[in-house]
Amino acid sequence: MRTFSLKASQVKKDWLIVDAKDLILGRLSAVVASYLRGKHKPEFSPNMDCGDNVIVINAEKVKVTGNNKLEDHKFYWHTGYPGGIKSRSLKETLTGSHPERAIEDAVRRMLPKGPLGRCMMRNLRVYCGENHPHEGQQPKVLDIASMNVKNVKRS
Repeated sequence: MRTFSLKASQVKKDWLIVDAKDLILGRLSAVVASYLRGKHKPEFSPNMDCGDNVIVINAEKVKVTGNNKLEDHKFYWHTGYPGGIKSRSLKETLTGSHPERAIEDAVRRMLPKGPLGRCMMRNLRVYCGENHPHEGQQPKVLDIASMNVKNVKRS
């Protein structure tokens, strides 16, 4: 029996759209990373970008669980100058001018590191609000809320 090896010309990429309203950030990111990687396809190959293009809308309406995770979860970076450590809480990120970065960072950390992961990240589009400029690609709806009861935070 021969081992199947996927070629770049055999990859078929679909367009999927996900509504992030009331979805839990970590569970949403895990499913999106899996679809970007292509693990849902029978011809999955770990060394190729065989995943789909994913559009995430309503990024500012994503939820998190846990006690005070919005205030306690901090993201750190350094400016490069002495004493230049900066931090921002998850709440500041979601209520700031770029709430889509919370989803992008969570998905990026679940993908492979290196050139392949960067190539997969180019297939992710995250938008605030309902509108997106990809209607021409006719994306199929990916309903993450119905996959598992735990994926949605009930108020």
